[in-house]
Amino acid sequence: MSLSLKNMSTETRNKNTMNLDTMTPLELVTVMNQEDAKVPEAIKPALPNIAQCVRWAIESIEAGGRIIYMGAGTSGRLGVLDAVECPPTFGVAPEVVVGLIAGGEKAFVKAVEGAEDSRQLGQDDLKNIHLEKRDIVIGIAASGRTPYVLGGLSYAQEVGCHTVAISCNPGSAIGEAAELAIEVVPGPEVLTGSTRLKAGTCQKLILNMISTATMVSTGKAYQNLMVDVMQTNEKLHVRAQNIVMEATGVDREVAKQKIEEADGSAKTAITMILAGCDVQEATARLAKAKGHVREAIQ
Repeated sequence: MSLSLKNMSTETRNKNTMNLDTMTPLELVTVMNQEDAKVPEAIKPALPNIAQCVRWAIESIEAGGRIIYMGAGTSGRLGVLDAVECPPTFGVAPEVVVGLIAGGEKAFVKAVEGAEDSRQLGQDDLKNIHLEKRDIVIGIAASGRTPYVLGGLSYAQEVGCHTVAISCNPGSAIGEAAELAIEVVPGPEVLTGSTRLKAGTCQKLILNMISTATMVSTGKAYQNLMVDVMQTNEKLHVRAQNIVMEATGVDREVAKQKIEEADGSAKTAITMILAGCDVQEATARLAKAKGHVREAIQ
């Protein structure tokens, strides 16, 4: 059963900050730091469910599907943030990880009044991106009761997608609506009801886990190196060279040469060097290994 707003953990008052308005700047930031430190511990019990979400996300990506986040307000912005970081970090197309926010892109910088209260809008946003069964839909709501997210999860269930709910209250409505509930309770906020604080940090950490673990598991890393990093500026060209150097032990000139031969791909350059082959063979090896360098060089 979903909780009424006033009884939710995210809405209750924090006994450690009842005198927040009398604190010095140092006292304020100290108590915030103390409260923030509770967030990783709160996440620990949810790790098995987060791992299950990752397994489903891997299945979706390998089947040519998408990871779709949806939320309103801070929760929606965090989903969009995680989604837009995936192309430069992992070299995936922008449509592979999608962030939907109630009210559309303009809501990222300015709240759209009433958008989060529409179940129909959540459904329509998924229809507009042509939701398919092979996609995974991850609804995010600190309160666990946002109608926009509930509408989206309900429609995704009809389509046959795996559905996951991330909330910061136990027994949440979105948790009941989804196939899998990730419910992490970091406790009352320093500033009562300001869920951009601990709840937002909690959601950010979970989304970091989901996207990173999924991408690493689908071949976007070798050892702990971002081998599919996109090179859109000079800093990232140097980073790609550094990655090739770290992975293979070659000097910068050789790294640059091999990256050029590999048409800009650090991953292909690494495979060429470690397998002692040309670009055509490296490309074939990577294709056979589904992008996993470790398998491609064996």
